[in-house]
Amino acid sequence: MSTNDAAEAHVGGGFNPPEPTNHGGPDYGRFVAAVRELQDHARAADAPDAVIAEAADLIEKVSALLAPYDADEWSSPSGRRMDLPNRGNILAIPVDLGLTEDGRIAGTARFRRFHLGRNGAAHGGAVAHLFDSVLGFTAFKLSKSKAQRTAFLHVDYRKIALVEKDLQVEAGIDDIVDRKIFVSGRLLDGEDVLAEAHSLFVKLKPGQP
Repeated sequence: MSTNDAAEAHVGGGFNPPEPTNHGGPDYGRFVAAVRELQDHARAADAPDAVIAEAADLIEKVSALLAPYDADEWSSPSGRRMDLPNRGNILAIPVDLGLTEDGRIAGTARFRRFHLGRNGAAHGGAVAHLFDSVLGFTAFKLSKSKAQRTAFLHVDYRKIALVEKDLQVEAGIDDIVDRKIFVSGRLLDGEDVLAEAHSLFVKLKPGQP
């Protein structure tokens, strides 16, 4: 199936329920972990010129190895490996989320060295990325809407969020009005509130991308 045919077959954009797959085999989780670790080392490395040159050669070889197998978003196992954390999605901030007894979403998040801004803190954009993912998951999970997109996301930064540390996240739906889902959440380090966010997700009409 071509990319255009695949897009036409998935009307409603990327928010159709992902079709589970075992493509990538038993080492796909190791592959994702290796890419994440490489990103961390690339962000942190202060290596001799010769080491950087050799690393660049190796990375270019890996890219050349993978290039013939580039697939459209509906065929790639990324985001469709239900057996792996974050469904094998390399882009996502690592999280572990679940439904609480009072009907909210809560769990843990961990920014990696790759997400570093300055002075040990996660980049503000990475924090916003985390909220967009967590609040989007909350809107989907609690409203049972299968297709929605972010209309706005407002983040208040209270304290720095350290990288390479387990943090807590919590979120819930504030209101649902017609197609509008209002969601809010917090990022915490124990009792300390590091950031708060509120957002609006809009349920897609049939055929909307």
